[in-house]
Amino acid sequence: MNMMSTLWQGAGRRIHLQEVGTRDGLQAEAAFVPTEDKIALVNALSRTGLAKIEVTSFVSPKAIPALRDGEQVMREIERRPGVVYSALVPNTRGAERAIDARTDEFNLVMSASESHNLSNLRMTRAQSFAALSEVNALARQAGAAVNVSLSCAFGCPMEGEVTGVLDWCARYVEELGVRGVTLCDTTGMAFPTQVAALTAAFRARWPQTELTLHFHNTRGLGLANVLAAIDAGADRFDASLGGIGGCPYAPGASGNVCTEEIVHALDLMGYDTGIELPLLIDAAGHLPVLLGHDVPSQLLKAGRRLDLHPLPADFEAIRERAMART
Repeated sequence: MNMMSTLWQGAGRRIHLQEVGTRDGLQAEAAFVPTEDKIALVNALSRTGLAKIEVTSFVSPKAIPALRDGEQVMREIERRPGVVYSALVPNTRGAERAIDARTDEFNLVMSASESHNLSNLRMTRAQSFAALSEVNALARQAGAAVNVSLSCAFGCPMEGEVTGVLDWCARYVEELGVRGVTLCDTTGMAFPTQVAALTAAFRARWPQTELTLHFHNTRGLGLANVLAAIDAGADRFDASLGGIGGCPYAPGASGNVCTEEIVHALDLMGYDTGIELPLLIDAAGHLPVLLGHDVPSQLLKAGRRLDLHPLPADFEAIRERAMART
């Protein structure tokens, strides 16, 4: 099957969308979003039909002050059946906080690139794996699911091409028994044929492991990469409301692929996202006021494909003049 054939075979196929804007997006904001507004935003997102919401991060409040209220937010959100409430958990101290806040899933993060891991996490990849193994053990004891996100899986802004991605996946899937793996295009270096190849290789090797793709729209290839991954067998994608978020190693670039734009596109192609797009657009519409600035979402600006505009006020006069010329 090639990418174009997918366009005619989307009907009924379920694609799971997972919201990361409440963590990946809000952590990049200079202004602190009030706790009650974060809770209200997560509650609004829960009502849309999203499969998973990455609510917050349990990184040190000194490192990411924008998410210093993570425990309170996670405890006070309204939990809907069928929605997984996830959080980024970097270490054992974060794991303790996540367990106390009743987090459904721990998202553990390291980079497939040594340079990026050292720059971003101040550890070698081997040191990260050892630390995250301890977090995984705590999560299993608490009955929480574990997902591992591999940053720079499609390229590193300092090293270029990255090799050995599936080797790191094997260590987490086969040695630690994690439930899911997310392959992250951290700075928007992925391209469709590369995405298709890596997705197909992962699905062939670990068909029972939950695979998520996490794309950024840094170079305008976000939607194309989503479609390539679907064509190769993927059915789970991270996305960010309004397209907010980004990476310090891609300055000035747009952020994550935009949740409402991806849902809009997949709905048009006949995929079943299970998401109420009007509710999602309404939630995104509150972001500019909440954040104090515009957001990248083109859907907020242009509207859905069939959001029609009124006829010109002088339309009847125009038609009468046109008819008079026939």
